[in-house]
Amino acid sequence: MSTVTLFPAVDIVAGKAVQLVQGVSGSGKEYGDPVAAARRWHEQGARWLHVVDLDAAFGRGDNAAAIAAISAAVDVRLEVSGGIRDDASLRRALDAGAARVNIGTAAIEKPQWCDAAIAAHGERIAVGLDVRGDRLAAHGWTTDGDDLLPVLARLDAAGCARYVVTDVASDGMLAGPNLDLWRRVADHTDAPIIASGGVTTLDDLRVVATLPQVEGVIVGTALYEGRFGVAEALGVLAEAR
Repeated sequence: MSTVTLFPAVDIVAGKAVQLVQGVSGSGKEYGDPVAAARRWHEQGARWLHVVDLDAAFGRGDNAAAIAAISAAVDVRLEVSGGIRDDASLRRALDAGAARVNIGTAAIEKPQWCDAAIAAHGERIAVGLDVRGDRLAAHGWTTDGDDLLPVLARLDAAGCARYVVTDVASDGMLAGPNLDLWRRVADHTDAPIIASGGVTTLDDLRVVATLPQVEGVIVGTALYEGRFGVAEALGVLAEAR
């Protein structure tokens, strides 16, 4: 069984690295230059980064230049999320250096376009399932979308390669992850899952690494706040499988 991949998070607002609390705009803390954060995670051993353009997610501009700067400065693969809702935004993310693009709101509101993107780009497309209770959150988590399981079934039928599954209530809270959510998604799909939201301790990582179909885990606030380092996390994940 392969080792679970660590995805340190680099969330960007107005060209700065941030970590929000439950995705609420203006919450959380600012952590400076996103390129410096990316370099730090890479120097500690990260081979993937999960980069979120929060301005694009909230529909108030984009940070394509910052993402391109990360891609140019750091030899690491980028999974890019935030505001990918049409051909232009998808192309912008790919041109900025994304190895993989994570589609969120458009998977709910533009199912035909999302299915076409999956068909055209295959493994380079993931779908973000941002879950609040039993429903999906959209538009930077500011609105509720459809029920989780019917959308998951439709995306499976379209051939979605993987899902980035986030528990909105846990995100940025440093209070532990919602393991039941990832188990529930795994019960309804055979596709691999990237788990996101609430990972706070190395013990959390040990448990997440044992969950069915979890191939990756996103960690943000815990890294920025020094709860553990990337090298420590990679060691735990390597030992877990």
